[in-house]
Amino acid sequence: MPRAASVSQPDPAAAAQVLRLRRRAEFLRAARGRKHAAPGLILQAYLRRADDPGTAIRAGFTCSKKVGNAVARNRAKRRLRAVAADLLPTLGHQGWDYVLIGRRDVTANRPYRALQNDLRAALARVHGRPG
Repeated sequence: MPRAASVSQPDPAAAAQVLRLRRRAEFLRAARGRKHAAPGLILQAYLRRADDPGTAIRAGFTCSKKVGNAVARNRAKRRLRAVAADLLPTLGHQGWDYVLIGRRDVTANRPYRALQNDLRAALARVHGRPG
């Protein structure tokens, strides 16, 4: 007996997909943009030029060796990726690049809700809204 075709509803979050920054030049460009240091993370944001193709939100994640060994850096970056996946599709602006930088002794151990609030406040600051 043939299976019935499943009809799925479009996911509204999929429309505002967050792409990844991968090249060093993209990270350096974001470093020239707006910045905000929150207790749990540092956010760098850069509005791409009009001639840059695509209007998707793009995000990159990094932690320096000051954060700790490889295990600590990877844990901090995993948490930053999770927070960004939760908030950037709704709070991020189309055509912007964001870089989230982990902070030593804080990012990996900060409560998740506090990390979310840090990113909300940082996004509000870089986009000129009181946060």
